[in-house]
Amino acid sequence: MWDFFRTVRHRHSIRRYQSDMPVEEAKLHAILETAIAAPSAGDLQAYRIVVVTNTALRQQLATAAGQEFIATAPVCLVFCADPERSKQKFGDRGHDLFAIQDATIAAAYAQLAVVAAGMGSTWVGKFEPAAILQVLEIGEELEPVAMLCLGYPDELPEPSPRRHMDEIIEKRG
Repeated sequence: MWDFFRTVRHRHSIRRYQSDMPVEEAKLHAILETAIAAPSAGDLQAYRIVVVTNTALRQQLATAAGQEFIATAPVCLVFCADPERSKQKFGDRGHDLFAIQDATIAAAYAQLAVVAAGMGSTWVGKFEPAAILQVLEIGEELEPVAMLCLGYPDELPEPSPRRHMDEIIEKRG
C-alpha cells in the first residue's frame, strides 16, 4: 500500500501510454470519487468533469490543444469551472477565482489518485477554452481550466528538478 508521500513523489508527467491497457471502470470510478472529495469554496463544487474515452473525441481534443499525446491516452478528464454557480454565493470573487480554484483542486486530487491506482497522467493547461468547449459541445457557462490525460505509462521519465525549499518557503514569526 502506497502512503500519501510516496504517491506524491512518484507523480510524473506521462505522455506515452500503453495502447493495450485500458483504464478499468472501477479505477476510473475511484479516481472520480477522489476528485469530487476535494475541498471547494463553500462546498459548492463549482465545476464539472467531462470524461472522454472515445478515440475520435480524444483526437479532436488533441488537435484543438495542439498536443497530439492527448489522443494516445485512453482517458482524458476535462475539468471545467462553473463560475456562475460560485457567483451565486460569493459574488465576483467566486466567479473570477473560486470556481477556477475548485476545478483545479479537484484535478490535483484526481492526478494523485491516478498514481495511487498504479497509472500515470499529464496535466494539460495549454489550450484555447473556446476550442475545447466546441469539441465537447458544452455550453459557454463552463470554463475548461485543465485536462488530465491518464492511463498505464509506456515511459518512466526521470524526475524533473525541483527548487529548494529555501527558494520557495518564507517563514514569518
